[in-house]
Amino acid sequence: MASPKVNGTEDHSLPVPMRPRRERKPSSPMNPAFMTSAPGKVIVYGEHAVVHGKAAIAAAISLRSYLLVETLSKSKRTVSLRFSDIGLDHTWEIDSLPWSIFADPDHKKMYYDRVTSLDSHLIGAIQPHLASVSPDAPPEIRKQHQGAATTFLYLFLSLGNQSFPGSIYALRSTIPIGAGLGSSASISVCLSAALLLQIRTLAGPHQDQPPDEATLQLERINHWAFVGEMCLHGNPSGVDNTVSVGGKAVLFKRTNYNKPPTVTHLRTFPELPLLLVNTKQTRSTAKEVAKVGALKEKLPEVTELILNAIDRVTESAHELLASTNFDDKDPHAAQKLGALMNINHGLLVSLGVSHPKLDRVRELVDAVGIGWTKLTGAGGGGSAIALLKPDTEVEKLRDLEARIEKEGFERFETTLGGDGVGVLFPAIVKHDSAEEGGDEIDMEKFLQAEGEAGVEELVSAGGNKEGWKFWRAAG
Repeated sequence: MASPKVNGTEDHSLPVPMRPRRERKPSSPMNPAFMTSAPGKVIVYGEHAVVHGKAAIAAAISLRSYLLVETLSKSKRTVSLRFSDIGLDHTWEIDSLPWSIFADPDHKKMYYDRVTSLDSHLIGAIQPHLASVSPDAPPEIRKQHQGAATTFLYLFLSLGNQSFPGSIYALRSTIPIGAGLGSSASISVCLSAALLLQIRTLAGPHQDQPPDEATLQLERINHWAFVGEMCLHGNPSGVDNTVSVGGKAVLFKRTNYNKPPTVTHLRTFPELPLLLVNTKQTRSTAKEVAKVGALKEKLPEVTELILNAIDRVTESAHELLASTNFDDKDPHAAQKLGALMNINHGLLVSLGVSHPKLDRVRELVDAVGIGWTKLTGAGGGGSAIALLKPDTEVEKLRDLEARIEKEGFERFETTLGGDGVGVLFPAIVKHDSAEEGGDEIDMEKFLQAEGEAGVEELVSAGGNKEGWKFWRAAG
């Protein structure tokens, strides 16, 4: 594997920025800080049925994770993972990490390899370096911190080498953690993209990049993001990281668990207004999946009919979205998509995977009359999504939001079907008032930014996305 040099002759791996004239925080001109970002996701149609070989549609949402990478001076031989949202801040000595095991020809994986399972020897080699991660934290917090550290170290050691420069990897996420919205996959995508950029194995994204080349880059990011997901979840479906990498939406189907799933990218999926509500009701995905399995064993014919009906709902939505005359601004099109969401929710209720809090969200939306609602993900708690009508009045939306907050729920105005993984290189945001240049994103301000609004304001200068670049795949 090539050394992760940041110096050298000019190439197209990373865009070369114009030197800003405004004064800003100094950084090494050869190693500027940069950022990666990736979205969360929701299951729009087909949850639970997808476990039983049916189709599901998952789409990106505009809630995102952000990774700020800062390279240290050559004398600092440390690597730090800082994730202030969960209180994780840990530093390792680079030269003390198990490089020799990861470089062993029997275990070494190249950046272009497709890794489909974790290497137990490599996982074992990481364990001593996890012992010092949050040792005094409560068991659940320590488990969460060590899970994040495992993902980071496995990717860092697999893609890097011992000559890797000292760096700080700082993470922030506007995606609720543990709500079934793909927060872990989003973080894995950010890490995968950043490390592949650092070792100069990604070209772009840039305006003139051929779509086929962009597709290859996205596949590479996705492969390693899936490795990160395996570190956390053991046997993930791969849908979360796939949506987070490519954005928009996918039609996902897995009829044989011994073979890869069938994934159809829906590149023309429209951006639709969505209200996402986190009920804050804890739930267990495994428990809800087992509940449907038990029902299928007890009432196989009836349960199969319900699962087939969910499959038909998903396919109907796919046919509508893929039609050449689909217009997301047409109220009738939105009405059809919304009606399918209502039906999907009702069928999930029949399977026993809803929850009174999820049904309460639906009651609130129906009472105001501005959209269509269903649970998303495993159910039993977690989140609900409401597709908003194209002509929704602001006053009615604010009324609904007030009712949701009164119930103690957390709500997010978001967009369905947005961009996938993106890069900000260098980590400089341009304010509308600035004629040239911009401000470099400060590490401490980034880590201390308050909530979703604070993070978004810092990384986009109040909604100005200038400077952020996204890969555009073929098709």
